Amino acid sequence: MSASSYRTATRLLHGGIERTLHGETSEAMFLTSGYVYDSAEQAEATFKGEAAHYQYSRFANPTVAAFERRLAELEGAEECRATATGMAAVHAALLSHLVAGDRVVASRALFGSCYWIVATLLPRYGIESVFVDGHDIGQWRDALAQPTALVLLETPSNPMLDIVDLSAVADLAHAAGAIVVVDNVFATPVLQRPLEFGADVVVYSATKHIDGQGRVLGGAVLGRKAWVETVLQPFIRNTGPTLSPFNAWVLIKGLETLALRVEAMTRNAGQLADWLSGAPSIARVWYPGRADHPQNALAMRQMASGGSLVAFELAGGQPAAFAMLNALRLIAVSNNLGDSRSLVTHPATTTHMRIGGEERARLGITEGVVRLSVGLEDVHDLTDDLDRALRSVR
Repeated sequence: MSASSYRTATRLLHGGIERTLHGETSEAMFLTSGYVYDSAEQAEATFKGEAAHYQYSRFANPTVAAFERRLAELEGAEECRATATGMAAVHAALLSHLVAGDRVVASRALFGSCYWIVATLLPRYGIESVFVDGHDIGQWRDALAQPTALVLLETPSNPMLDIVDLSAVADLAHAAGAIVVVDNVFATPVLQRPLEFGADVVVYSATKHIDGQGRVLGGAVLGRKAWVETVLQPFIRNTGPTLSPFNAWVLIKGLETLALRVEAMTRNAGQLADWLSGAPSIARVWYPGRADHPQNALAMRQMASGGSLVAFELAGGQPAAFAMLNALRLIAVSNNLGDSRSLVTHPATTTHMRIGGEERARLGITEGVVRLSVGLEDVHDLTDDLDRALRSVR
């Protein structure tokens, strides 16, 4: 049986394996920059594309290839190319496809660096950028009423957990001539597979849940074979956002436990969201798995569950948020997410600081909003820590 015939948990252990002649149980790590050939003729044939042989680890590497194969099988994608970071993945997916004169429509609710690429970098190259409120299908319809080259969105969004209707946006985008690129980092391929809803390309920061231990950086771009090989691959090969073999090996190990971790973290997140909704000093809680989330029904159509991220707002604004963060003893203050340890950040002064106050206000990122990435700790210890911290605010 091929790995594709197995279920998710099994694929995460057995997908993409290509053992060497030594028959190792754990995937080999190939820390090499180059490769040797049996002859000058084989080298020539390799560079012509007539022989299957590794050339240079900026182009391809056996350990990186194993990570790519396993993630592609999990995602249900034809091809995957790994990158050095998640932002390298986003940058490569966009810049490989776009040319001067193109038009991009993006959800306004993007991670800060993604927003900068669309709002600042692309216009420098003569590419038009248009932003819409991702949850408003009417704005998508209006923006995509004219020819467009690419659509970029994330769902759930960072940090307010807005949900975008993937199928509806994909239909509108394709009618406008655009490809749809989805940042799926919050949901992970365990909870949501955008390609099944009409997306063309999926990008990940593998630094987050895929590693899940706060160890290494990495990214990935997944899509159809023809697009990856003819559009994305030449860009990555010639610009060099290469994932190191060591990081690829660590990410392979992370994939082995991804389903277990995401499912446990999601259970904790759901319980914490329920607890926070009744806690004093909390003005509002956002969690896609709760019935009071404004797009709960859509989220549950697209996702297997609510995910590991919770956003909430303290009534006292930034002073209350800072006081709570500083009083935490178990949950660490960090702008990372998807880690096995619970992490919390204040988006207005960290991840979304540089998009400006006006744009934050449009997104609902007030001075009292906190983003909580829920880990694998005992949920009662997490609620105890939050309770102590919130009592100090009160």
